[in-house]
Amino acid sequence: MTSGEADVTKAEVTVVEKKKKKKRTRLINGPGILLLWLYGVMVVGAVSRSAVQISTEFDKAPLAYSLSAVAGVVYGFITYSLVRGGETARKAALVCCAAELAGVLTVGTWTLVEPSAFPDATVWSDYGMGYLFIPVLLPLSAMYWLRKARTAEQSA
Repeated sequence: MTSGEADVTKAEVTVVEKKKKKKRTRLINGPGILLLWLYGVMVVGAVSRSAVQISTEFDKAPLAYSLSAVAGVVYGFITYSLVRGGETARKAALVCCAAELAGVLTVGTWTLVEPSAFPDATVWSDYGMGYLFIPVLLPLSAMYWLRKARTAEQSA
């Protein structure tokens, strides 16, 4: 073996080791598949609802319709992060789920305290009552799953 062959072998080993380290952790196995599906449904629901409401009757309740659009974007980002996988995506999804929960609790409380501020419902109104309370339960479930996925990865 010449010194050039030894250098190539070392380089190949280094590339293989880097690929092993960069392998993304799947976030959509087990209950993660259900979370992905539910977030996908919420993306379609929130985005389509807000698109129709913004395009046809925005002047009726601009705040409510804008918040529904924001909810759709948040759901879309979480869905993308779950599909992407990996530690960075897991952390981003965790932060977004916390922001989503804060939004649901804030808007839900706001709609109960001052209903006149929302002439029409948002996705997060009354803590997501129009969506079977999925908007308040989904981020809690997702945060639990994402934290569990991290501890499972660390123990592996």
